[in-house]
Amino acid sequence: MNGKYKAFWLHDNETLEVIDQRVLPFEKKTVILKSSDDCIEAIKNMTIRGAGVIGNIAAFGVYFAAKESGGYDEVFEKKAKLIKKSRPTAVNLMWAVDKMVQVAQKTTKDNIVKRLKKEAISISDEDCIRSKKIANYGADIFENIMKKKQKTSINVLTHCNAGWLAIVDDGSALAPIYEAKRRGIDIHVWVDETRPRNQGANLTAWELEQSNIKHTVIVDNVGGHLMQNDQVDVCITGADRVASNGDSANKIGTYLKALAAYDNNIPFYIALPTSTFDLGIKNGLHDIPIEIRDENEVRFINNTQIIPTNSPVLNVGFDVTPAKLITALITEKGVCKANFQSIKELFDD
Repeated sequence: MNGKYKAFWLHDNETLEVIDQRVLPFEKKTVILKSSDDCIEAIKNMTIRGAGVIGNIAAFGVYFAAKESGGYDEVFEKKAKLIKKSRPTAVNLMWAVDKMVQVAQKTTKDNIVKRLKKEAISISDEDCIRSKKIANYGADIFENIMKKKQKTSINVLTHCNAGWLAIVDDGSALAPIYEAKRRGIDIHVWVDETRPRNQGANLTAWELEQSNIKHTVIVDNVGGHLMQNDQVDVCITGADRVASNGDSANKIGTYLKALAAYDNNIPFYIALPTSTFDLGIKNGLHDIPIEIRDENEVRFINNTQIIPTNSPVLNVGFDVTPAKLITALITEKGVCKANFQSIKELFDD
């Protein structure tokens, strides 16, 4: 830790190097971020993505903003606001920027750069610790499911990417899968492709391959069929924002998996660090902002057009899974039900 993580790392020359997630899995290359503008662009164009890592890069972006402005002034405030607006749905971004700005407001001008660098590293280090705790809670759940079903192996279905490319340093939804592997559990993962950007097929499959974890990539609409045929024991996804009532926003298609799981009596868990909660939102279905992305992400695959030129496209980036469909939320503070009271008790503790 201490500024060096699997998905990105801070160099001694104060530049931030990130894995370019746009070219995985066929090429592994990195991009150097030197400024707050670089961080904004990396978040917007999805060089980096995943709720946690977006927040981490945003934190380092605020640190760069302090270096560029020399202190807490109008220039710094403007840059921080631009970082905060770089993407709308993942609340970790707003949480990290707000935390950095609060620290900046309490710091003297001659110490602000050093102090914000320390805070950005601390935010990322704390995410690593959260990830490890989520891993243990989730793996315990997997073992209980196996014991209940009297099985010696487990089939897990996930959607999008919520591994170490998304949240340092094991992820959220993938963290229990990595921990299960470390415990010697015979685990197999069904990996949704996650159209239109294929984060599952490109990123989750790549991560699992690196760790020699058994997995199979499936098209997004296969999950329900597998559940009907007793080929899924548990579903687990990450989240980009969770409301105080338990409604959870995640990559588009998550809601349909939750519906299929509910219909087939299969547990559906969401794994998240507590920084992903937005306690100011009481009804996620109505109030979580949903990103509408560029139609060309759907219109083209690898620069090849697949849709008639005159056909309109709607590219909704996220959907909201109602709390009633979620078995429980797995956090670094423990496992809780997706409802007001349980979430309140989680934070009261």
